[in-house]
Amino acid sequence: MTEYVQARPINFSELSAAVGSAPAVAESVTYDRILRARAEPHNWLTYYGAYDGQRYSTLDQINTENAKRLVPAWVFQFGASGLHAGPSTYAFEAAPVVVDGVMYVSGWDGWVWAIDARTGQNLWIYKHAIPFDTSLCCGNVNRGVAVAQGKVFVVTLNAHVLALDATTGRAVWDTTYGDVRAGESATVAPLIVKDMVIVGSSGGEFGVRGHLDAFKLETGERVWRTYMVPKPGEPGSETWPSDGEAWARGGGNCWITSTFDPETNLLYCGTGNPGPDFDGEVRPGDNLYTDSVVAIDVDTGEMRWHYQCTPHDLWDYDSTMECILFDQGDQKLLAHFDKNGYCFILDRTNGALVRVFPFGERITWGEITPDGKVTPKVYPDKEGEPVHFWPGPAGAKEWCHAAYNPRTELFYVPVQDVGAEVTRRRRQFKESIPYWGASVNVDVEDVRGFLKAFDVTGKEAWRWESNWPISSSVLTTAGDLTFVGEPSGEFNAFNARTGELLWQFQTGSGNHSNPTTYTVDGRQYIAVPVGWGSWVEGFAPGMLGGQHGDALFAFALPE
Repeated sequence: MTEYVQARPINFSELSAAVGSAPAVAESVTYDRILRARAEPHNWLTYYGAYDGQRYSTLDQINTENAKRLVPAWVFQFGASGLHAGPSTYAFEAAPVVVDGVMYVSGWDGWVWAIDARTGQNLWIYKHAIPFDTSLCCGNVNRGVAVAQGKVFVVTLNAHVLALDATTGRAVWDTTYGDVRAGESATVAPLIVKDMVIVGSSGGEFGVRGHLDAFKLETGERVWRTYMVPKPGEPGSETWPSDGEAWARGGGNCWITSTFDPETNLLYCGTGNPGPDFDGEVRPGDNLYTDSVVAIDVDTGEMRWHYQCTPHDLWDYDSTMECILFDQGDQKLLAHFDKNGYCFILDRTNGALVRVFPFGERITWGEITPDGKVTPKVYPDKEGEPVHFWPGPAGAKEWCHAAYNPRTELFYVPVQDVGAEVTRRRRQFKESIPYWGASVNVDVEDVRGFLKAFDVTGKEAWRWESNWPISSSVLTTAGDLTFVGEPSGEFNAFNARTGELLWQFQTGSGNHSNPTTYTVDGRQYIAVPVGWGSWVEGFAPGMLGGQHGDALFAFALPE
């Protein structure tokens, strides 16, 4: 049984420091344990729950028969006031990581907490000082932490990667890996692989050059860096203009956590949009390796293969979203649900296209045929002339993650059905100034959201419709349940086989995060951070001014 430690009172004047203490449970978290994470269903050891990105748990104490009895077991709240980094609002978007009864979770503006996962008591707190004028595209957010060998790893908005002592929360090492003056930032949840911490950069809307980085777990020393836009003379550079410096501000940032296959020794990462987002005239060509799924040798950082989902993107259709690894017979496959509204099933050994099918509701920007041929149809082509297309720049699915349940053999996908009007506007590049190349008006009316279930062939098994875009990650379990939240505050449990809504709880603020599940002393919990406000204008402008706040709910069956 875990020994719980009473935290001393928090002194909020101790900014940029940590206070309190937690049990030393993270000391024994090793790479081998993370490799076998699904064998420890009482824990949630890494961002997706396991390296494969399935967001699936074998826990089944909470199931289709008793889900209707779920109640809040505890609520952790940590309100923020005063100046925040960046000009935009903040949101709670993290994925709680749980190790033997201790939860580690990050928040906006440099906050990290260790929490008693049984009671919600704060055990320690860390605050990283971040300049309030940091350039941010889409909100003050952080998507989570990684835990290994007694340390908690987290990135900061001003592009640092940190290692904190998992017992005290105090900083062990601090490495800068981006140029905040140029508009680079960091929002990704780190991934531990072998003896390395893998992180990616943010800031594509400011004309930076995206990269993926690996650092030594013990010291913070960089092992390798891989840029996602090739410089002149490198493979893929022929897809960028041969003159000028379009490649140097080409985007392609890796701002969502990779997945990893130990058998292929490859990281699978999605890359963001090219820069500028909408003005393709200044960057003719396919613009590799933006809007792509890329496979990276984890030891060297070398790119082994790529698959580009949206060549010469003119719609802001980042392909950063998760790469779900699964097997079908002897096929080693990868599923990627892209912002452009299509799902790509790839052979993860070589990147070959196995299948592509639409999952979005309305897709007017273009068409992708079964052989993968992309035909653009509606795009901002002429200066000052507005065009309207679905899905809008937030995509048919935003960064929030789909899930795969190997029991039902179904994918569960959060879908946004939101269009936008875009007018191309030529912008001269200027460091740390948004480099969009257009004005954008996202639809306020005629919007919907769905939770959709698909089998591996692309056949839709069921759907559930919401009045708002679904912009929360999905969690699925061996209890034949699927969980997802809504912008209006509801957190829902569904029968994973039929789509029947079994339970709903109003959390008081929009869901834009990653629910996880774990057990302590034999009791299963569903943990979900809620907190609304980051880039609402991008995917649900009708929700501007809606319920705002932040909280971390843990639900369980009554004792």
